[in-house]
Amino acid sequence: MKLLIVTSVVAFQKDVLKLFKKANIEAFSSSEIDGYMNGNNLVATQSWFPGEKGGNESSMFFSFTDEDKISSFFSTVREFNNKLETNNPIRAVVVPIEQSI
Repeated sequence: MKLLIVTSVVAFQKDVLKLFKKANIEAFSSSEIDGYMNGNNLVATQSWFPGEKGGNESSMFFSFTDEDKISSFFSTVREFNNKLETNNPIRAVVVPIEQSI
């Protein structure tokens, strides 16, 4: 069992849910978060909502799941990100679980 953590801008929330379903990951949790990017590039200096300060509305998902499902999920996320025309890809990480109850 491993811990899968996924972040995306809120605009991709439905896409992430479809990717979970495609990878047969049925049990997961989600939370709304603010995403920030430091740097001087154009994307970092323009807010999605001009006139408002703060981060981009984002979502974080996590799931304790099997490695084979994670491999499938990563494949579909790579496919999705390769087709994006934005600088806000879906990001995912895997954390090994040493113990669980």
